[in-house]
Amino acid sequence: MRGLSLLTPPSAEDARGRFTVAWRLEDLHGLEGFAPFAQCSLSESRRGVLRGLHMQHPSQQGKLVRVTAGRIFDVVVDLRPGSPTLGQWRGTWLDAEQPGALWIPPGLAHGFLVTSPRASVLYQVTAPWDPGGELAVRWDDPALGIDWPLSAAPILSERDAAAPGLHAALRALGLH
Repeated sequence: MRGLSLLTPPSAEDARGRFTVAWRLEDLHGLEGFAPFAQCSLSESRRGVLRGLHMQHPSQQGKLVRVTAGRIFDVVVDLRPGSPTLGQWRGTWLDAEQPGALWIPPGLAHGFLVTSPRASVLYQVTAPWDPGGELAVRWDDPALGIDWPLSAAPILSERDAAAPGLHAALRALGLH
């Protein structure tokens, strides 16, 4: 999927533990949709929580997502006008044991499922959260066919449980 990048930063381990460069500005400048970060948020959840699929519109955000504790299955859905992968999804495992981060360019809806007992997810975003600009896509929409690694029904917010499907999101974006 164009613009989506899994970043593996330099890391060193010794008897004391691990030291990782979380990000370097020079590495981010070449990424599609990168702009200076405007907000940093931390999400803490328990096993089975599914958050998403969310994006901001019209003030879109690029996101750098990193797991600082636990493990998640991270999913993005392409909602960019004219994209050859419009309406397609991509899933990536992120976990605190692997010092990496996922760059999600503007125009991709984002969500994740917590698969460890607990997980902390750090988001650095290029535009502040706008409560009036929220757009959600239903996590289990058959039009997407996302293969979530679920062993039971996920724990959802009321908003995520009531989110419209892909086609409604595309209409809201003026793409359908």
